[in-house]
Amino acid sequence: MFTKNSFGLSHSPIALAVITALSSPVTLAKTADIERVTPEYEKMEVIVVNADFSHISLDKMPSSVTVIDAQQLEDEGAQHFEDVLNSIANFNWSGGSSRPKYFQIRGVGEQEQYQGAPNSSVGYVVDDIDLSGLGMVSSMYDMQQVEVLRGPQGTQYGANALAGLIYLKSNDPTDSFEHGAKVSVGDDDLRTFSGFSSGPLNDTGKLLYRVSVEQHNQNGYRDNLYLNRDDTNERDELSARAKLRWYASDDLQIDLTLLHANFDNGYDAWTLDNNTSNTLTDKPGVDTQKTTGAGLKFIYSGASAFDFTSLTSLAQTDHHHAYDGDWANPDYWASKQCTAYDDDYNVIGTEPCVYDYTWDKAGDRRTLTQEFRLSSKDAGRIFAGSTDWLVGVYAMNLNEDNDLYSEYNTWPDEVLQSSYEATNYAVFGQLDSHLGNDYLLSTGLRFERRDSEYTDSNNDNFDPSENMWGGHIALSKAINSNHNTYARIARGYKAGGFNMTLPTELANKKEFDTEILYNYEIGMKSTWLNGQVDSTLAIFFMDREDQQVAASLQDPDNPQRFVLFTENAGSSQNYGAELDAKWYVTENIEFYGGVGWLETEYGQYEYSDKYGSIIDLSGRELAHSPQFTYSAGMTYVADSGWFANLNASGKSDFYYSDSNESTSDAYTIFNTRIGYETATWSAYLWGRNLFDKEYGVRGFYFGNEPDLDWADKQYIRYGDPRQVGVTFDYKFM
Repeated sequence: MFTKNSFGLSHSPIALAVITALSSPVTLAKTADIERVTPEYEKMEVIVVNADFSHISLDKMPSSVTVIDAQQLEDEGAQHFEDVLNSIANFNWSGGSSRPKYFQIRGVGEQEQYQGAPNSSVGYVVDDIDLSGLGMVSSMYDMQQVEVLRGPQGTQYGANALAGLIYLKSNDPTDSFEHGAKVSVGDDDLRTFSGFSSGPLNDTGKLLYRVSVEQHNQNGYRDNLYLNRDDTNERDELSARAKLRWYASDDLQIDLTLLHANFDNGYDAWTLDNNTSNTLTDKPGVDTQKTTGAGLKFIYSGASAFDFTSLTSLAQTDHHHAYDGDWANPDYWASKQCTAYDDDYNVIGTEPCVYDYTWDKAGDRRTLTQEFRLSSKDAGRIFAGSTDWLVGVYAMNLNEDNDLYSEYNTWPDEVLQSSYEATNYAVFGQLDSHLGNDYLLSTGLRFERRDSEYTDSNNDNFDPSENMWGGHIALSKAINSNHNTYARIARGYKAGGFNMTLPTELANKKEFDTEILYNYEIGMKSTWLNGQVDSTLAIFFMDREDQQVAASLQDPDNPQRFVLFTENAGSSQNYGAELDAKWYVTENIEFYGGVGWLETEYGQYEYSDKYGSIIDLSGRELAHSPQFTYSAGMTYVADSGWFANLNASGKSDFYYSDSNESTSDAYTIFNTRIGYETATWSAYLWGRNLFDKEYGVRGFYFGNEPDLDWADKQYIRYGDPRQVGVTFDYKFM
């Protein structure tokens, strides 16, 4: 494992191109004398899983977890969560937004949300602030680690973590001063400016602070030929965090976290000819999210038997998603010939096409959560001192107002104002019992009630309430100091809901039921070769009852419009495995990687297509569930300061949707960064998607061209093309 050097700063690369201009023989001679603390394998860093309430170490946690630490984030030059998600086994995302927002873990998760109430399968938490369903505001600057917990987290996180949880933990305040600044420039007019400051606010060292800010801009890889612009798909992203830590007494720690993100992005990514670089829209879309959040944590350790934790969080988010639905412009459509009809809808020949469609939804979400927890100390263990315990209560209130407006050939098409409120209450507990002979039994249970209310301008009104429960039982065994095995059964749940604005023929689909997921898992976490190799292996089977499936049907009478609804499939089963490994070859060379294998299958599910024909998906794979995901990387740090990282990641093909048979192509993308470092500054040259691989991240199969009589056709949104740039990083104390 690479550690911090003698100046307390993590290593950063220095780009070869910049070294040529900045280095001198004297500088290089001085740099070569810098001492680096080399790893001692028997004293390797313990990685703690912050998302777990017990703050258990990764090698002891009895479930499948991937942790990407600050060193890997820095080595790979990750600017956004999008830059690292492909390295997570059995993890995928749906590219229907400017930044990743909808995620799938082991084949379970949302692909979009164009309407309806928020109801996430994958939890998304940033510094204990719940942003589930709002994951696009996730800068990696000044991030301590990224944690992905696979499988239901029913005991600790409940309804929003049916498939698993993504937890982002930023760096905490330090008791000594640290400051830094970073600048990146690259093609696509990329400009990123970042800075942080951390340290004590008073002489006693009991009040600490940390602030970080990043402004990221780039044009978005698309040239709009109709408007003669290169920024209609731009990324304009501001991220800011502030933390205060107050040691109010020897027994009381108070943490205040503030975050603000303003992502003012364009959305001009779709084309009629699946062009990867040029668009033709006359009304480019937007994809913006402005989130302001706060978290307040009290940790009291003055009681002899237990610690008390209070966690309050609130978040306010304004989000706006709009797009040009005809993907072209009036001049383009006028150059095409469409079927002409008389007043009685008889075909009378052809005429120039007229097609203009826009879709626009603005939303306002407010989330407030409160949690109280008691967790035992050694003196508070029960059952003859063998069992640690944790109990807690939780409440959440979520409000969201949405304003949807779409327009077809100058006429209003879908117009809907809606208001939704949900309140969740939960109690939970966990027991961790030491059974002797290095056996540990963990059991957890959570009861949750959800009351919700929905109203809209189309006179749809719903007020469902339901009681849900989940939990886990896990037995782990330390075979010896190098190998720990476990077996785990977990039950997760996702609240039922309702569908609005359905046509009469779908009136029986107004509501859908709660989904239940049982996850059965065995695993082993090991170290090999005297600590030079770390590995984690998990094998799982998932049984989903009343699986919630998002259906999408194009209206044959109004082809610009889609009928969207959620319904329950009978069941489905997923099974597979994940393997993560790191190999510290020498003090200077590290290899790391992961592979996921996933098999998914509908047990029984049929739906009617837009013409009323029955489509049977029984036995078919689930959408956005590639059979294989894989990643591998290598980092080299020379004693003289030279640095290199090469990493690759990829996926096998997968279905884009549950409503059609279109699939992606398999792909592998390569990234690299090379450079040089000194004790205080560094620079590096980097490249992403080095071989400019075209790879799909979202696909639709439907009719969107009136000159082709709305014939169904495959449309693909592609991931980012090749990009190269340089970064300069300066840190001081």
